[in-house]
Amino acid sequence: MMAQNSRLFEADSKYADPKDDKDSIRSLDGSQTSSSSSSLKRRRDGDEGYEDHSHRKKLVTEESLHSEKVATHYNKLQECGLAERNKSRIVHMRNFNNWLKSVLIGEFLDKVRHRRRDITVLDLGCGKGGDLLKWKKGRIDKLVCADIAAVSIEQCQQRYNDIRRRGHPNDRTYSAEFITADCSRELLSEKLRDPEMQFDLCSCQFVCHYSFESEEQADTMLRNACERLRPGGFFIGTTPDAYELVKRLEESDSNSFGNEVFSVTFQKKGEYPLFGCQYDFNLEGVVNVPEFLVYFPLFEEMAKKYNMRLVYKKTFNEFFEEKVKDEKNKVLMQWMQGLEQYPPDERGRLASDSPGEYDHAKRVAADPAVRHPLGTLSKSEWEATSIYLVYVFEKML
Repeated sequence: MMAQNSRLFEADSKYADPKDDKDSIRSLDGSQTSSSSSSLKRRRDGDEGYEDHSHRKKLVTEESLHSEKVATHYNKLQECGLAERNKSRIVHMRNFNNWLKSVLIGEFLDKVRHRRRDITVLDLGCGKGGDLLKWKKGRIDKLVCADIAAVSIEQCQQRYNDIRRRGHPNDRTYSAEFITADCSRELLSEKLRDPEMQFDLCSCQFVCHYSFESEEQADTMLRNACERLRPGGFFIGTTPDAYELVKRLEESDSNSFGNEVFSVTFQKKGEYPLFGCQYDFNLEGVVNVPEFLVYFPLFEEMAKKYNMRLVYKKTFNEFFEEKVKDEKNKVLMQWMQGLEQYPPDERGRLASDSPGEYDHAKRVAADPAVRHPLGTLSKSEWEATSIYLVYVFEKML
């Protein structure tokens, strides 16, 4: 969660965080965290309540059904313009997440560039191409975009063509290849134009949790992400934090938790198998599909098969607190409008009218020593984005 000594995000450096209010979100004390962690560990080690995954494999038809649900959901999502996106209740949270991805991608493209001039990237689960401009800004040379949703791939390719068309004649735009494939079931190496292609970076944003329906699917996803990375290349991504999800579930009076912008519903409490632990995730206007817990120690262990070493794993809050100290990242946050202005100016309005959504910012703003305006997210958006973590693996020599 947000550190208690980080309280504001003024125009240049500070932010207001609802975690400063002990009642605004359930606290993460050591005993609760240990309880959730040991709960998952017990099931991994074979204690009561855990059914070995070899006895829990779903029928292929059931697994295919989940994949079809994911593909159908994202195929049906309508592409909307910037004006429409700015009307979203969670526009600032989406911008915040986009800022986080921008910082992550930029950091590791810089690391790769120290070793190689020509950079080739795999965008695994690329969706409609939300990161295409990040790759252009990162001055990469080649990009492969892969996604399970055919309509998303079509829109991604159209976005790419638009970027090339709008660019200055002297602009150097990377070449791109677009592949429709279920990356948890199909090998991308069999679909690439160049069967010898290798990658310097694989980016997998908000996607890998779909593959943890079964061990085979998770392994195929990791193989696609890591097998063709050059030594020294990176596998970067974002995914929900299993410990945080289980902690909030166990604290809930029911099989679900959430607020006015998101909800998470598990099938039952108390049993969290390593694979196939399904929950339904709903985020306003963006996601409404089944997902699966990613027990990170297992994820890390499975990645070793492909000679991958964990560089770091951070919650979104930890990543934010660390990276926003860099002046360049602060400026980017302001430019991307990743935080909402509080109090709003005379022309603006807050994203939510619900009582209590900005109590954390109101208390901070009342301090006469604090410079206005503040930057924050609503309480509900903080709660939603704080279920995620960032991970980075490196391909060993």
